[in-house]
Amino acid sequence: MKRKNKVLIITLITIIITLIYKYINKKYSIGIPCIFHKITGLYCPGCGITRAIFYLIDLKPKKAIQSNLLIFILSPFLIIYIMNYIKIYVQNKNEDPSKIFPKTIWYILLIITITFGIIRNIDYFSWLRPIWIIFFISQKILNYFPKYSII
Repeated sequence: MKRKNKVLIITLITIIITLIYKYINKKYSIGIPCIFHKITGLYCPGCGITRAIFYLIDLKPKKAIQSNLLIFILSPFLIIYIMNYIKIYVQNKNEDPSKIFPKTIWYILLIITITFGIIRNIDYFSWLRPIWIIFFISQKILNYFPKYSII
């Protein structure tokens, strides 16, 4: 099988699995738990990415950005990297796809990711937390004031 066909098949399978998982998640509320959050109670840089992808599928970009802003900061670099990796694979070259960006860029992206993971756990930056967490916390606070509850 040609490498190009393999890439197309893998892409199609990935899309199908994503849509099936989205359906299962919506119907049965089965999500991917964040082990880091379960152990530490803190939000990792990746918390909310699954919801962000689901919101993008539903064409709700505002909610996607609210679920995880970091994915939108990193996605241009990720897309370029993946496209370069596919190009190298299809053309059967012996190149390192990570060389598309200088090491400095990779270090900057790492620093951005770590910084995002730290500041989203500071109360002043709580708006960087996944939106369902913010909604849940706001409901807990509003339970003390039933007259103003939004549910």
